[in-house]
Amino acid sequence: MGHGNRSFLVQTLARLGETERAEQALAGLADQDRDLAIIRISLATLRLAQDNPPAAIAALAPVIDGSAPLPFPAWLAQPFLLEAIAREALGDPAAAASALERALDLAEPDGVLLWFLLHPAPGLLQRQARHGTAHAALIADILSLLAGRRSAPPLAGPPPPLEPLSDSEIRVLRYLPTNLPVPQIAGELSVSVHTIKTHTKHLYAKLGTHTRAEAVDRARALGLLAPSPHRGQATRPG
Repeated sequence: MGHGNRSFLVQTLARLGETERAEQALAGLADQDRDLAIIRISLATLRLAQDNPPAAIAALAPVIDGSAPLPFPAWLAQPFLLEAIAREALGDPAAAASALERALDLAEPDGVLLWFLLHPAPGLLQRQARHGTAHAALIADILSLLAGRRSAPPLAGPPPPLEPLSDSEIRVLRYLPTNLPVPQIAGELSVSVHTIKTHTKHLYAKLGTHTRAEAVDRARALGLLAPSPHRGQATRPG
């Protein structure tokens, strides 16, 4: 099982209260695998489900300080949100507010709401809105979704990519929002058409999509692509 799959499984089991099965899913991992950021995040989710916030904070520390890096900056919103939940559980509202504001800072540029729906903390968000935040509109959007007053964005619920994208796949991904055909993308990147098709196939598999448009929407929802300022207009990468 890939690390992305295992992390998602552990988090899902933890949220369902299946903590013993979640522990079993982590069993047998080598030490170097346990140190991966995505595994640490899943472990923190499990420890919170087991009412052990100090252990959750300890698991998150290397992710928060950058010594266990995540493949995409937007994903950092999740560990900061989990830290906020853990700090609140420990009775430290100031530290919780600081961590939550950092999570919102990271989510705001691309409007990534996924983590706040996977780890609901409406009370924390309401207090943040009352006591001062730079992200009042984003908090209002999240609270509306949590309360069921709005329909979730089509791609807000699915998990992140099963495996991190390679540098080559990311280069191809940046061309997908354009109207350029595959042969022209191949020319732009100085590779063969076959190579572009191979990278695109891998992109679709990792993002859980089947078409170019779905892949672009999913990538934007996950913060892998910036939202297009002019939807439908071709945008040439810089």
